[in-house]
Amino acid sequence: MQLRFVGCGDAFGSGGRLNTCFHVSGRTANFLIDCGASALPALKRLEIARNEIDLILITHFHGDHFAGLPFLLLDAQFARRTKELTIAGPEGIQTRLSQVMEVLFEHSSKTRQRFELDVVELAPEQSRSFGPVMVTPYPVVHGESGGPFLAYRIEVEGRTLAYSADTEWTEALIPLAHGADLFIAEAYMYEKVVKNHLSLKTLEQHLPKIGAKRLVLTHMSDDVLARLDDIEHLAAEDGMVLVF
Repeated sequence: MQLRFVGCGDAFGSGGRLNTCFHVSGRTANFLIDCGASALPALKRLEIARNEIDLILITHFHGDHFAGLPFLLLDAQFARRTKELTIAGPEGIQTRLSQVMEVLFEHSSKTRQRFELDVVELAPEQSRSFGPVMVTPYPVVHGESGGPFLAYRIEVEGRTLAYSADTEWTEALIPLAHGADLFIAEAYMYEKVVKNHLSLKTLEQHLPKIGAKRLVLTHMSDDVLARLDDIEHLAAEDGMVLVF
């Protein structure tokens, strides 16, 4: 399996990094995790074939994880996409998608697509299969607006990928990432504990219980980016490729 960080930045573009969007591909799987506002130009820059993507998993409805969808869907329409696309995310995703489409491009939510679009709600701790991709959502803690908030444990082609999404520390991260081949974890702050976000030092306290085989940090603020030379863990960069 290959994972490419299309974007790994926070909401404010710290370090000049793009909004969250990960591309995962394998023998049969081809999907995105999150689709932040900058996703479409980033996908084009990396020459990732958008019309071959089967599935987009959305963790929550904040713009740096969700607002790229209207651009991606309109691009698919104008590119004459014919392949079915599934977008899956938290409860309310159909309503939120229609709302953001209308805010950004009036009447676009009512446009008849050239391709079949399936929008699916995911419920916490209820696994769901999408072709070769098995997704188990876990509830995480990231505030009161823009939710519900989900993290994902994904089993695909014999590999397990876990993604914390944006969250403060919650015990749900232990079963989420336990024994995973790759754990992508938010490290928004280095040591300071702030509401709704995870600090690296807090995460490190729990890594023995999590027991993931490989860790990569994402969604880092300037507080963490300024210390990368002193951090022993792998930190994501836009465009970086990992094989797991």
